[in-house]
This record gives sequence, C-alpha cells and structure tokens, in this order.
Amino acid sequence: MDSWPAPNIPVLPGLGPDTTIWDTASASKVVAARGRLATIYACGITPYDATHMGHAATYLAWDLLVRSWRDAGHEVRYAQNVTDVDDPLLERADRDGENWRELAEREIARYRSDMTALAVVPPDYLIGAVEALGVIEDFSGLLSDRGALYALDSDVYAAKAADPRFGSVSGYDVPAMLELSAERGGDPGRAGKKDPLDPLVWRGQRPGEPHWPSRFGAGRPGWHVECAAIATHWLGRAFDVQAGGSDLIFPHHEMSASHARVAYGEPGSDELLFAGRYVHAGMVRYQGAKMSKSLGNLVFVSALRAAGADPMAIRLAVLAHHYRSDWDWTDEGLAAATDRLAGWRAAAAMAGTGPGGAADGAEVLAAVRQRLADDLDAPGALAVIDQWAGGVIAGRAQGAAAALVKDTADALLGIRL
Repeated sequence: MDSWPAPNIPVLPGLGPDTTIWDTASASKVVAARGRLATIYACGITPYDATHMGHAATYLAWDLLVRSWRDAGHEVRYAQNVTDVDDPLLERADRDGENWRELAEREIARYRSDMTALAVVPPDYLIGAVEALGVIEDFSGLLSDRGALYALDSDVYAAKAADPRFGSVSGYDVPAMLELSAERGGDPGRAGKKDPLDPLVWRGQRPGEPHWPSRFGAGRPGWHVECAAIATHWLGRAFDVQAGGSDLIFPHHEMSASHARVAYGEPGSDELLFAGRYVHAGMVRYQGAKMSKSLGNLVFVSALRAAGADPMAIRLAVLAHHYRSDWDWTDEGLAAATDRLAGWRAAAAMAGTGPGGAADGAEVLAAVRQRLADDLDAPGALAVIDQWAGGVIAGRAQGAAAALVKDTADALLGIRL
C-alpha cells in the first residue's frame, strides 16, 4: 500500500538530545531509542471514517517522535498498519449500501490527503491487512506450532495461558481486563472459550462477509494478530516503540505483545520481544464526550480544511496539548491556534539586524529541542517560540534570528512559517 509524500524537512545545525517518553508497561520515563536505528510501529486506521481529530492528535504525536529522533541523528524505521477489513468497516458499508473495498479505498485516500496537509512524516511501511494476509497466516502458524491455538466452531482462538507474561503491558487486573474486553471488541462471554480473555486469531467464514483461504479454513484474521504479524515482519521480532491511543492499551496492545512472545519466545529466555516501550496518546473529546464514531461526535480534518482552516493552525491547535493528556477540541482552540500562527508568521517576516540575532535563534533551537526531548512536551516548545515571537514584535528580540527559528518550527514541530 502506498504511503503519502514526505514533507521537506530543514536540516538543523548540530544534533538534538535523545528523546525520553513515558512507557506504559514500566510506568516510567525512558529513553525512546538507544541505538542508531530507531524503530516504531503505530497502529493505524480502520478506514470507514477518517481522519477525525482523535486520529490527527495521535499521529501528530508520533510525528513529533520521528522528527526528534531524526534530529538526534537516528535512522528511523516506521511501520503503520491499515485494518482494511474488519467488522466496523463491513457494518458501515452494509449500512450505506456501499462496497466495502470502495469505502476503504476512499477513506484511505482521505487519510493520506489529511496527513499530507498536516505535514506528517509518512511511515516507511503502510501495510493493509488484506495485502498482509500471507504474513498474518504465517505468523498465526507459529502460534499453532507452539500449541497455543484452539478451534471453536469455525473460529480459532489463542490460549491466554500460553503466555506467562500476559498482562505485563497494561498491568490491569482480570476484572478490569474483562470489562475492557467487552467494551472494545472482545467476546469474553462467548461459551466454549477456554478463558474469557482468549483473543480471536482467525474468524471463520460468515455468510455475506469477505473471506480468504488459509490453513485454518476460509475466513479472515483477528485484529490483534494482524498488528503482531505486521510489526514483527516489517520491523523485526524486537523494536523500540509500539504506539497508539490510550484505548489500545487493553486489549489490543496487550494481546499483540502476547502473540509475539508466544510465537518467538523460548522458555526461560529473557530476550526482548516485540516492543521495548509502549507509548499511548490521550483521548480527544468533543462537547464533553470522547470523540468516537459510535457517538457520532467526530470533527474531521478534511471538513476543517474545506471550511478554510489552515492545516498549520490545525496542527498548532493539537500541539497546544501534551500528547498524553485527554482534552477537548473546540472552535475557540482552533481560533487561538490561528492567532498564534499569525503571530509567529508576523515575527518571522519582520526584518531585523544587529548583534545577537544568531544567538537568539540558537537559544530558541536549543530550548525547543530540550522541551521535545522531555516526553514530547509540545506545549512547552510552543511557549519557547511564543516568547521569541512576542519579543520580536515588541522590539526586544532580534528578527535576524528568524531564518533559524523558522527552520526550527518546521523541522521539529512541523509548522511551516
């Protein structure tokens, strides 16, 4: 599957510091990547209603991480999936009387267009579930070879008991897991399962649903095994960061990590498998409720763009909130971001001369780097440029620093001035 065009990113002088992020699994702040190669897998869209502001906020967070890694001298390898066959997609297509493939293709195209407009660095690998069916089947075969799968009617489940470390990503107790599983697409109440939390690996053919042949019979893959297979195939058995919204902590990230440990782990081994760190973005609300398709309270990037919003202002409105926080999208927030963008652009356009200009620019660059290195503190980074822009407009700072500040905002924050 094709990704979207990469933005042109200015090269900044020197190198930024290593980035620390909050790791959900260890409940601590850790260095995001230590080797020269930094790797990230981000769970992607299910293309039946893209791209709302919850999507945008999540992918802008990982965009900051990718930009910070590159600024620190890392080579970055980034993979992202697209769940282009799943129950919500099929249900929406059926509701609207539309072919599910055509619906998926249209929404993927809209997603690409929105990400391009928002200057998001594209993943190296944008992988659809349908194109990865062979990879997913092979990975599922590893689980089967380990004796971790069992059949229930025409479906195939993974036995939670096959993974002694199940629960190590979320840290949740069983009652919490059961509640979240029921809320987030699981089937803990299905009769015949060995354990209520056992995840579906292969969904047997249902009348009227798309299906493909496999060693498990005709059907289609489960969601959790999809991401486990794609991540490990394109990034390797171990990679640096698994990224997604906080609603993916359980069951999705727990289950995907568990699948990988069972597929590749050896008894008694301490080998790191799957992600070294698990990073999660907060939820975006609208009118007091979490922005979600089921509630119908979505604000779409494409609609804002069509109404005349500058994509850079949309991006600034998101970056005004720390990626791990839950927050509310409002018209007032977008208006404030539009004013902020105008102020930055006014300062950048002001000609200035005199000693200290280059030093001012270097100070801004260093301060922005430090804020992003501290768990992607975008609000703190914006405040640095706010201070510079206010000083230029008031005549307290040197406009001669504008070129470096513009490059800093573009390269690290994705804001083109």
